[in-house]
Amino acid sequence: MKKIPAGLIVPSAAFCLQKSSIAGYQMLDKSPEPGDLVFGSIRRIGQHSSLENVSGRIHAVHNGSKAVFVFGNRYAPDHYEGIIQEDLIKDVDLLARSGMIGTVVTKNAMLKDPTRIRIHGHLVDKQGKVLNTRDFPKFKKTPAKKGKAKLVLVVGTAMNSGKSLAAAACCRALHQMGYAVNGCKMTGTASLKDILHMNDAGAKEFADFTYLGHPSTYKLTLDEMLDVFHTLDSKLGSNSKNFLVVEFADGINQRETAMLLECPEIVSRIHKLIFCAADALGAVGGIHILKTKFNLVPDAVSGLCSSSPLHIRELNNFTDAPVFNGADLKLDQMAEILLN
Repeated sequence: MKKIPAGLIVPSAAFCLQKSSIAGYQMLDKSPEPGDLVFGSIRRIGQHSSLENVSGRIHAVHNGSKAVFVFGNRYAPDHYEGIIQEDLIKDVDLLARSGMIGTVVTKNAMLKDPTRIRIHGHLVDKQGKVLNTRDFPKFKKTPAKKGKAKLVLVVGTAMNSGKSLAAAACCRALHQMGYAVNGCKMTGTASLKDILHMNDAGAKEFADFTYLGHPSTYKLTLDEMLDVFHTLDSKLGSNSKNFLVVEFADGINQRETAMLLECPEIVSRIHKLIFCAADALGAVGGIHILKTKFNLVPDAVSGLCSSSPLHIRELNNFTDAPVFNGADLKLDQMAEILLN
């Protein structure tokens, strides 16, 4: 067993890791699992030239930079689809700035090839057991129960449709209207910036799936997804006087988001549903899918389309749902959407 060098970057995908548990690192003959932690260095800079640490600070990295990395699966149409290979290989791909690693199987053609990571060994405890983020949850799993806070759910057509901005806008509007509000992101890939934006906007408490030790939610089972939902809902949504703003990542056709939207116990928690899209046609198509596939009707539309009066004009030909722009909040409009 070798000692970990001082000053090592611990990325946000390893949010739950307790540094005191690290005894050192050694290369073991072990098939990687989601959440397995390794010590590695950057062999070649590609798409990602920075790492987000557990405090949200962005570190510039270079060839040879050393850090902790976490095995995980990623689903990101605008970036990479990456998976954990069954066999451990020494050179892997950096799937996200949060320090998650795996093997890229598809990539957006607009991106560079991924940054390559050389694995030097698994992080292990004093007994030589490989450390895994799922062994150190910040929140304990709780039995399924209906939360009490009014839940505002934000979903959309795809990643980068404006969901995080809309979720932060809901937090800001509720906070400015005098309500206590918490925020969380239930699905996606580890990245602190989205929930930190909710906090900046007025969410008193905030969390995501990394608080339960998951570096991402891609390929989790339905039971695992429900554990995430119920645990975060119980932790952040237990006060009937409060609001809880929740974002589901990616689009409504994405596997985990669709799984949750098909669950009656999840749908029964929705107080208001916000749908986000990049353009009017995407919003129209998404609203149709929400209705025909999930029997859901949004209470409002937002996202990138809300910044264009022409998009809004086109959208108004197909739906009477109000449209709000998260960058230009009107509290009277938000009160009508979120409180009624």
